[in-house]
Amino acid sequence: MLLMVEPRRDPHPGRALALSLALLAAPAAASAEEVTVEATRRDEALEVVCRALLDAPHELVWQTLTDYNRLAEFIPGMRSSRVIEQRGAEAIVEQSGEARFLFISYPIDVTLSTVERPPHAIEATLLKGNLKQLHGIYRIEPQRDGRILLSWSGTVEAESMPPLLGEMLMRASIEDQFRGMVSEIERREALRRARRRDPGR
Repeated sequence: MLLMVEPRRDPHPGRALALSLALLAAPAAASAEEVTVEATRRDEALEVVCRALLDAPHELVWQTLTDYNRLAEFIPGMRSSRVIEQRGAEAIVEQSGEARFLFISYPIDVTLSTVERPPHAIEATLLKGNLKQLHGIYRIEPQRDGRILLSWSGTVEAESMPPLLGEMLMRASIEDQFRGMVSEIERREALRRARRRDPGR
């Protein structure tokens, strides 16, 4: 469910290293401050780890992460996402979109194998597409204070791009996607709480 996508367009291009997944941010003011992103170059590939603390129930987090057919509704730059085959815990998902960094764009068309390992992990691996490699894992870790530590860690490599440019593009896109996913989780949680306060809504 990891797709490189277009970061939200920022009127200040110098802040474009912001992905994210991602994937996704007005309601996320609190968590956005707690999102951390670490990126390390490994040969021609980029290893990225994103983390955020969420005040939302596990079930809601899981449902949002696995809402594959609706990802394009809340992840910037993603034009389409659809399940084309279900094999038990494995979903084969086709995704298309565009990654952007400043004035550079990179089209993304991939087919992923997404394996759900409840209750705490969802793993995505590239089957085919125009990336050299893509493998990532979402992890959901309950904390002692009742919050959820959501993380995505993975490796990505673009094709036919200078290493430094590809690194910046992929890092920005992954971060933007992750932030987008966080924002959607928080939006759904805010709606859930509002409905509990006012069941008639």
